[in-house]
Amino acid sequence: MAGAALAHWLQRTGHTPTVIERAPKFRTGGYMIDFWGVGYQVAKRMGITDQIAAAGYHMEHVRSVGPTGKVKADLGVDVFRRMVGDDFTSLPRGDLAAAIYTTIEDQVETIFDDSIATIDEHRDGVRLTFERTAPRDFDLVIGADGLHSNVRRLVFGPERDFEHYLGCKVAALPCRTPRDERSYVLYNTVDRQLARFALRGDRTMFLFVFRAEHDNPGVAPKDELRDQFGDVGWESRDILAALDDVEDLYFDVVSQIRMDRWSRGRVLLIGDAAGCISCWAPAPAWRRGCRPGSSPAPGATTVAPSTPTRSACVPSSRASKPVRRSSSGFSPPEPDSACGFATLRCAR
Repeated sequence: MAGAALAHWLQRTGHTPTVIERAPKFRTGGYMIDFWGVGYQVAKRMGITDQIAAAGYHMEHVRSVGPTGKVKADLGVDVFRRMVGDDFTSLPRGDLAAAIYTTIEDQVETIFDDSIATIDEHRDGVRLTFERTAPRDFDLVIGADGLHSNVRRLVFGPERDFEHYLGCKVAALPCRTPRDERSYVLYNTVDRQLARFALRGDRTMFLFVFRAEHDNPGVAPKDELRDQFGDVGWESRDILAALDDVEDLYFDVVSQIRMDRWSRGRVLLIGDAAGCISCWAPAPAWRRGCRPGSSPAPGATTVAPSTPTRSACVPSSRASKPVRRSSSGFSPPEPDSACGFATLRCAR
């Protein structure tokens, strides 16, 4: 997401970026996000609002239910929409990513199914070697490869030196199960939350959030979800029964990268790789619809072999002091929703 967006603006301002994507093809899926405010204004400048509107959903209610499914609270979202105007929608992260990618698909070189193996800076640029393709030289290397950034690991050190775990894990998956059209439905119990939202094509997006230790060696994500939600009630048994048929499961920790610097020489980091909270942006950003989301495994790295790039694109090398995110709650049913019922304390 961040890599494609950056490549759009680099190309648009006269540079020649190359995007390196570890996944073998363009990735879809991910959780639902709310998109509005400053983010929507940027989308207008990128010319992708028609695609976003077509892919979006106009939710009408956020409902909290009890263990039997009885509605305990109902929030009408029209009030929120009237406050922010018509430039507001909710859509899957993958659909937003697809809209951004269409702006560079035929104009920017994208190398799929590959990853950077080594990064060596020299007097005139940066030499990259890859897992599959031949070595190349670039002026800048910009790591936009998420929480588990390969670029950050190669240049700054192991993830454990920078990760601050916020005490929660999150999973999202689509399947064909109960529906409430145009509504977010969520169920809360102690330290666990389960939510769903009806998608097109008779599909439903589910979100799981739960407190847990960071490491759970030897336990597969699906098994961890079964352990955590098998006895919580509501529709959990039916949802977990559908796990075996799910191929595009999103599962990750909720963490923040904290660094004193976001750049070193000709290598710099943006997005989750630099400091955004996975599944959340910093609060001012997600409230304005600026957070496009991230993926736990593959990630894009943008490199730019054009002479003016360095002077045009290197931000301040000193990272602003990270703010301690003692969030009083989780914002369900999707990590980037501006509407929700706070129940989980996910920061320490």
